[in-house]
This record gives sequence, structure tokens and C-alpha cells, in this order.
Amino acid sequence: MNESLQIIPFDWKTLGKYSFLLAIICLIIAITALIHDDALRELLHMLFNSPPLAKCAAMAATALALFIFGLGRRRKHPEKSFSNEAIFFLGVLAVAGAVYQLGLALGEKSGHFSLLILLSCIIYAVLGYCFRSGLIWLFALLSLGGWLGAETGYASGWGAYYLGMNYPLRFTLFGGLLTAAALVLAGNERLRPFQHVTLVMGLLYLFIALWILSIFGNHGDEETWAQVKQIELFHWSLLFALAAGLAIYYGLRHDNGTVKGFGLTFLLINCYTRYFELFWDSANKVIFFILLAASFWGLGHVAEKLWRIGEKREK
Repeated sequence: MNESLQIIPFDWKTLGKYSFLLAIICLIIAITALIHDDALRELLHMLFNSPPLAKCAAMAATALALFIFGLGRRRKHPEKSFSNEAIFFLGVLAVAGAVYQLGLALGEKSGHFSLLILLSCIIYAVLGYCFRSGLIWLFALLSLGGWLGAETGYASGWGAYYLGMNYPLRFTLFGGLLTAAALVLAGNERLRPFQHVTLVMGLLYLFIALWILSIFGNHGDEETWAQVKQIELFHWSLLFALAAGLAIYYGLRHDNGTVKGFGLTFLLINCYTRYFELFWDSANKVIFFILLAASFWGLGHVAEKLWRIGEKREK
């Protein structure tokens, strides 16, 4: 009987990661509910009826305390990476609150709030680099994207175009530059820990922008776009497919699963998007979903085959 007993492994690492993520989400929901409760909001107003500059200082001090605590805990318990990063995430939220209160204190009425986003980006980049934290570096890249959108919007008078480019086209170029920078980071020893995060964010910016661009083209408003036939935007779809193909080629050539995965995923998204645009009204729906099921079955078959190969190699 003892020989028939078998230990079934459990992925505690994944459970821990998602538990901390859910804890942070619940905390944010609790704070949001607290703010929207009239009685509690009135109480908070009475307790914290201070000028924005004082609130900014309080939030900055809170962020500093959280980062110091997180650093000390990481030195003492480096193996508890998820809880350490969760503490850093709370510090990131405190920094965002401090920058927001700083904007209120300055009373900026010109609409040039992109400078505050840039300030957040610089703070996160410095903290991420000094703390060697990929999570904080991630927020630096998110802030950088937010700054690009806000700054180009401000420079164009909040019009649809900046230097003849709408938002998806701007972020296509930005995503391409960020991806190229991520590939260069692999050769820098000091910046190598941030290479993967930068690569993923660059590819996300690039391919999501290309996907939107393949649907709407370089048009700035819905009325202009509605007058254009989808076939006239097909060159953007070809650009999307070319970028996905290059990502697949690069991923295979350099054994980079991240780039290859993005290429395959968005190549499929491109194909299905084009089908819905060009053939959905005229094609037979039964045939379409049969082909869709077959394609996912084939994808699952290939994935299972590759998994089996990897399992045999491990043995």
C-alpha cells in the first residue's frame, strides 16, 4: 500500500503570486469603496482637510517608508519575492498619489499635465534601477507611454494628429523603438535585469498599436474612417502581418520564445480580424466556426507535441 501512494505536486509558487495580486486588488477596491462612501468620505475630509502640498509630503513619506521597509525585508528574506514586490507596488501607488497632489498644489491650469507623468516616469526609472526591481521598472515604462500620449496630445492642441500621425501610428513607432532598445539591453550587464520587462512592454505597445492601426488606419475621427472601405486599409494589415512575421523569424533564429510567441499570437489575431472585416457578412458561419475550431485544435496539438518533447528531454 505504501508503494502505491503517490505524491501529487502543487504549484504553490503560482498560488502565492496570484494571492498577493488578489490581495492588492482587494485593497484597491476597499480604498475605492471607502472614498465613495458619503459618511466615511466626510470623515476623511475632516481628518485630512489639509493643503495639497502637505498631502504630497505625506504620500512621499509613506512611499519612502514602504520602499525602505521593502528593501530591508528583501535583504532579510530574499526568497519571499512576491510579498517583497507587493510592498514595492504599494510604494509605487504612494508615489503616484504624491505626484497627483503635487499637481494640485502647483495648480497647473494650462493642461500640460504630461510633465507630471514624465516626473513619475523618472522617479520610477530611478527607483527601479536602484532597487533592481522589474515591477517598478514596469511602471516607469507605463508612465513613459502615458507621457508620450499626453505630451503629443498637448503639443497638437489635443487634435487627432501629431506630425501627421494619429495615436496608433505614434505608439507603433514608440513600441518599435522600445523593442529595439530592449534587444540592445541584453548586451548591458547593469541593465540586463530589465531586458525582459522592456521587451514585453515594447512588443505590447507595438502589436496592440499595429492591430488598432490595421482596423482604423491613420484616420483621426470616426466620420472619416466610416467613409473608407476596409480594403483601402489593407496595407496596414500587411504591415501588421510583416511585423508578426519578422517577430516569428527573429524568435526562431535567436531562440527567443517571447518574441516568437508575440509574433504567432498577433499573426492569428490579424488573420481573424481580417476575416471578420472582409468575409463575415458573406461567409457561412458554420464553416467559419468549424475552421476556427480546427485552427485551435491544430494549435493545441502542436503545443501538446512540443510539451511532450520538452518532457522527454527533462527525463
